[in-house]
Amino acid sequence: MLRQIRDALRTPIASCESLFGLRQFLPFFTHYAMDVAIIDVPWNGIWQSLKIAALAETFEVNVAPHNFYGHLSTMMSAHFSAAVPNFRVMEIDVDDVAWKDDIVTVPPVVEDGYLLLPEGPGWGTDIDEAVVRAHPPTWRDGLRP
Repeated sequence: MLRQIRDALRTPIASCESLFGLRQFLPFFTHYAMDVAIIDVPWNGIWQSLKIAALAETFEVNVAPHNFYGHLSTMMSAHFSAAVPNFRVMEIDVDDVAWKDDIVTVPPVVEDGYLLLPEGPGWGTDIDEAVVRAHPPTWRDGLRP
């Protein structure tokens, strides 16, 4: 079905953000159903995401990380993006709560439209647990008290 939509349009098709692992992506690649495979790096993990990107490259499909969770996810997605040759674009959510930058030790830095990778170990940032505790989820967030 997605292949039929792709064939009917001139607009590049990006899809698959809710898939897990190579086996779920493979049918979309073998049917050339999309131009850009959207990979959810935190859900798939960095190792599986790199494997999916490598498989996508064999089908000449670019990849874009699905990223709307927060700064830690942004750093995971940024490191993934820097490591794959078939990277297309990275989603980033800039419209959020005022204290979003405080929740991590090193917030993302965007210069001239490019996200700069932090130089620290691991993802280059850590969660500030004191800030997390200061902003507990509420019933309004869909969680029960």
